[in-house]
Amino acid sequence: MSLLNSIIPALSRKPAATADSASTVTVPTRKPVFEINETAEAYGVTVHLPGVDKDGLELTLEDGLVRVLGRRSWRSPAGWTALHRETADVAYELVLAHDNAINADAVAAELRDGVLRLSLPKTEALKPRKIAVN
Repeated sequence: MSLLNSIIPALSRKPAATADSASTVTVPTRKPVFEINETAEAYGVTVHLPGVDKDGLELTLEDGLVRVLGRRSWRSPAGWTALHRETADVAYELVLAHDNAINADAVAAELRDGVLRLSLPKTEALKPRKIAVN
């Protein structure tokens, strides 16, 4: 690991939990489309979860991981047969690793029209500050 990587915190994509882990999802999952932006104050994560509502969303922040699990709420009506379907009927799972640079008490999340927006504020120690020189 380079010195730059050890100083600058980063969010990175981690593989899903292993089969022996307690947080393993028992259904097949798909990685959603997501985007990460960084400002001096926080990380911003936008995750596209079409068909997921608030009841089907699980967001956890623990052990250096941000985990988003989204289950779709729509079910096909009885007697209905699809002729063509562009999306698979599976849950979404996204696991992002961080180096404990996130203030867990100030995390904010908003889900609107299948788009989840997360604000992950940085801890005070990582925010840039001006140092006075005597």
